[in-house]
Amino acid sequence: MDGKHMQIGEVAARTELSLRTIRHYEETGLVTPSARSQGGFRLYTETDVARLMVIRRMKPLGFTLDQMRDLLDATDRLDADATLGTEEREALLERVRAYQREAAAQVEKLRVQLSRAEDFEGTLRARLEQDAHTARS
Repeated sequence: MDGKHMQIGEVAARTELSLRTIRHYEETGLVTPSARSQGGFRLYTETDVARLMVIRRMKPLGFTLDQMRDLLDATDRLDADATLGTEEREALLERVRAYQREAAAQVEKLRVQLSRAEDFEGTLRARLEQDAHTARS
């Protein structure tokens, strides 16, 4: 990391999250700005942006704020503590694996929904094409 700090507007643009959403995630403890400017503005790093991207990717899969917090806690501990014992490291990895399995299940459900939506759109398109052909005849 190069230590570059970004203000919340740049972070919002990069993550495609609203300022309000980023502030909400801060209020709920999911993300904390790495620093504050002399004027009191929130300052974020690449690590903070990566954290927000994890949250952004979890949300459409139906994960709750508590689940997001739990996963982030597990990954933070895995990343920060090289002195973890084998059992503790394995327990943390199992938590991450559980979230990965849940994400995979949610992705599959979304694939089914998308397939049904595409079928429906195709049915409507075919109907409109049929009506357009009939009107020209």
